[in-house]
Amino acid sequence: MTPILSRNWLLSEDPETRAQARLGQLYRVLRALLRNPLAMVGLVIIVMLLVVAALAPWIAPFSPFEGSLQNRLQPPSSTHWMGTDELGRDILSRVIHGARITLFIVLLVAIIAAPLGLIVGAVSGYFGGWVDRVLMGVTDIFLSMPRLILALAFVAALGPGIENAVIAIAITAWPVYARIARAETLTFRNADFIAAAQMQGAGQVRIISRHVLPLCLSSCIVRVTLDMAGIILTAAGLGFLGLGAQPPLPEWGAMISRGRAFILDQWWVATMPGFAIVIVSLGFCLFGDGLRDVLDPKGKVKS
Repeated sequence: MTPILSRNWLLSEDPETRAQARLGQLYRVLRALLRNPLAMVGLVIIVMLLVVAALAPWIAPFSPFEGSLQNRLQPPSSTHWMGTDELGRDILSRVIHGARITLFIVLLVAIIAAPLGLIVGAVSGYFGGWVDRVLMGVTDIFLSMPRLILALAFVAALGPGIENAVIAIAITAWPVYARIARAETLTFRNADFIAAAQMQGAGQVRIISRHVLPLCLSSCIVRVTLDMAGIILTAAGLGFLGLGAQPPLPEWGAMISRGRAFILDQWWVATMPGFAIVIVSLGFCLFGDGLRDVLDPKGKVKS
């Protein structure tokens, strides 16, 4: 099959199989993303984060835990590109290994919060009535409180640590996805294809899982991508306050907290992990904006 025929096959308006339709849709999305320079910049940053996290033990020049007091608070140099901290540890190595912790927190929060919110919102929008009022009432209670303050309350109750920080952030993050899924469900819960599935004898669980949830998925994926920056900042805030990853783990927020005592004279101790947070957050924001433009149901991706 030549490239021209392959492209025509992917962009066919009358696909012969479901696989062809899905591949064609994926091809259109990828082409639209490639046309968006800012989205590609964000994607490059995210890919670099994944690569750095995966290869951290091999690309970090020094141990993130061991240092020498003789080298404490050294400025950036050819040996220590980002300088050293108050214990003589290489900041670049700690930032590289901290990417693993950041990625771990972000992925776990997304895996927990997004499906939970998606299911709650879909069930609420599909059934309506008292089910909708109860579920959305609980959702509004969580939405009425600032995310960081609520996360602090849960971490204070559960105790400091990465696992408890993940649980606390996930508990505060799911209501947004529930609201999005409910709004999407309300737009098509009385549609003909839902009525057709009901007349064929499909149960409510099957309708929600096979018809409702897939239609809400694209909006939630976009929201997850945009929320990644907020999750990173919340995790860094908990680490800054000593409620996230505990020493000697190289968590970016905790590194900034330890470096604030030297911010006037040894600015690099707190600034370098701060740069890492800003760059990674910016990458997720840029990619999320591009993904939102591509998957916007009100728009249409042109071939």
